[in-house]
Amino acid sequence: MFGLLRTLFIITISLGAAVAFSSLALAQEAAPPDAGDSIADIIFAGGIVGFLIVGLLLLLSIGGLALGVEHALTIRRSVMMPPGLEEELLAVLQQGQVGAAIEKCNASPCALAALVKAALAETEGGWAAVEKGMEEEAAEQAGRLFRKIEYLSVLSNIAPMVGLLGTVIGMILAFREVANTQGAARAGQLASGIYQALVTTVGGLLVAIPSHAAYAVFRNRVDGLMSETVATARHVLLPVKRALQTRKRPTNA
Repeated sequence: MFGLLRTLFIITISLGAAVAFSSLALAQEAAPPDAGDSIADIIFAGGIVGFLIVGLLLLLSIGGLALGVEHALTIRRSVMMPPGLEEELLAVLQQGQVGAAIEKCNASPCALAALVKAALAETEGGWAAVEKGMEEEAAEQAGRLFRKIEYLSVLSNIAPMVGLLGTVIGMILAFREVANTQGAARAGQLASGIYQALVTTVGGLLVAIPSHAAYAVFRNRVDGLMSETVATARHVLLPVKRALQTRKRPTNA
């Protein structure tokens, strides 16, 4: 399921980039032959400010793609719960070797190992303390992952505002042309500012939409994987639970 979501995310990014370049190419082809506006002309229409806005949108798109790839590679079941670790920890704890289990957790740093290690550190306080330690570590691990993917949400909020800034600048250029001609400006004279406004708006949306979709996908993935990790940790700690309950149970006279 997660592999399918990752594939869909990559396809969405690719389609967004394709649509962006296709839209610009079609707009250029649809322009009148005497317009002389190329993609570079549109980007530089607003001078250095317009170029910086389009460049910032490009950097945001690259950043969003890099974050998506990094999250797809690190927020996975095999990373949070390496294959075989559950069986190894369960086998060691069934033999009552808590120290060996902690050593295995140290040797395999991951979310599952962190939960089990935090729980085993509280064995002296009974099963209630063990369970509390595991839950606190689970909350910390989930918070760390949620903070990690939060940058995608921030990016999806910033990109439309950057595009809106370009839109405002484009409209300022258009109305300045109207003011300079004392209201006699023709449509062709206003085209430069309108072009720039449309390009930056579309650019901001093409960055924001895939980023927000990716944030939703990874947020659900973190929630699902953390729930699965907690359930796996509880299963691993079953021998500890039985041992602590047996030790606590009073003996018959």
